[in-house]
Amino acid sequence: MNLINIFWFRRDLRLEDNRGLKEALGMGLPVLPVFIFDTGILNKLEDKSDRRVDYIHGALTDMQQRLKARQSGILFLEGSPLECFNILLSRYEIKNVFCNRDYEPAAINRDKTIAEFLKTREIPFYDFKDQVIFDKNDIVKNDLSPYTVYTPYSRKWKDLLAPGDYTPSHPDISGLLKWHAAPVPALTQIGFRKTDICFVKPEPDVAIIKEYATFRDYPALDRTSHLGMALRFGTISVRECVTYALQYSEVWLNELIWREFFMQILYHFPHVVDRCFKADYEFIPWRNHEAEFQLWCEGRTGYPMVDAGMRQLNQTGYMHNRVRMITASFLTKHLLIDWRWGEAYFAQKLLDYDLAANNGNWQWAAGCGCDAAPYFRIFNPEEQLKKFDKDLVYVRRWHPGFENILTNPPMVAHAFARDRALDTYKKGLNSVRNQ
Repeated sequence: MNLINIFWFRRDLRLEDNRGLKEALGMGLPVLPVFIFDTGILNKLEDKSDRRVDYIHGALTDMQQRLKARQSGILFLEGSPLECFNILLSRYEIKNVFCNRDYEPAAINRDKTIAEFLKTREIPFYDFKDQVIFDKNDIVKNDLSPYTVYTPYSRKWKDLLAPGDYTPSHPDISGLLKWHAAPVPALTQIGFRKTDICFVKPEPDVAIIKEYATFRDYPALDRTSHLGMALRFGTISVRECVTYALQYSEVWLNELIWREFFMQILYHFPHVVDRCFKADYEFIPWRNHEAEFQLWCEGRTGYPMVDAGMRQLNQTGYMHNRVRMITASFLTKHLLIDWRWGEAYFAQKLLDYDLAANNGNWQWAAGCGCDAAPYFRIFNPEEQLKKFDKDLVYVRRWHPGFENILTNPPMVAHAFARDRALDTYKKGLNSVRNQ
């Protein structure tokens, strides 16, 4: 049995500009790439026509076809990561295991378990920074504590950025193990069905990025990068995106920095997964009216922008970012429904769902997050509609029948809801502060 290295694909589904893969291939031994269909994750997905699984399957199929043309390929395993590494060790003589780093608490625990298991076999486990430009303690305050406000974090991020941080890490895939690889298992083999999604290798659109600052807030124009899903699953490199942003749009660069800001918040403050970043906000007495939550989910609130956004999400798995803010504000402020309910619904539906960003943005909307966002910032959905979709192009696209129900009042009047939210937040915060 010949000695090999393993590279473990996870959130980095590309052959180009892949830091961990490059490091593995630079060690002088043949590299066997593996991908694990983690049943602990897949079994939690209730919808077996999940577009995200189909997208991952398409990306893997694309890579496998390219690698098989070079007499190589990815080895696919199904089960828990620990079970799968037991199988790998029974089949191969493994020198090292390489992967790219993840920052979600569950992923950190998974990797710790695998690293400790491999250590008992005297096999080193190496992980690398790949899905972000800066991670862990790369960007901290002078006292070495993490930033909890975006603006100073982004300022330091830009100050520290050097060309080497976004230089591509292109691996030489000629060093991959030569073997007769099998095709990717069919979706049905892993318990899922084909959807309407079709994987296409993502690329930044220069025209959209150049005009990003001008048009990004207008959902009818749909002039955003649509690279969220690609960044989530690593089918595009963040280094490539930053290179484009530096050349064409500082505003888009700021959005990429927001992504990293929320990732480092999740890394340093893992309690945010299920609790408010600001502990006092756990005392907000949410109404949590289930019937009203259902109306919000179905896009039947009576507010055209909110309803169009929710219908777009339900039909496509995507929602324009401006509309995400409006719908989230409406749920948490107008209806006083716990942000965790909305976060969980978005996690179920969004194609580009990313724990750090979803959690960070929902807590931002609810006012309980890390950034300096006061609870008394409450979007008026009618004014948002006038400002960002005054001709009702977006609303008519996703909620074509809305004009037929305009004679019915919305489920709650804005002025009433705003006063109720301010009063509820104030009482909840005062109750803990007066203890």
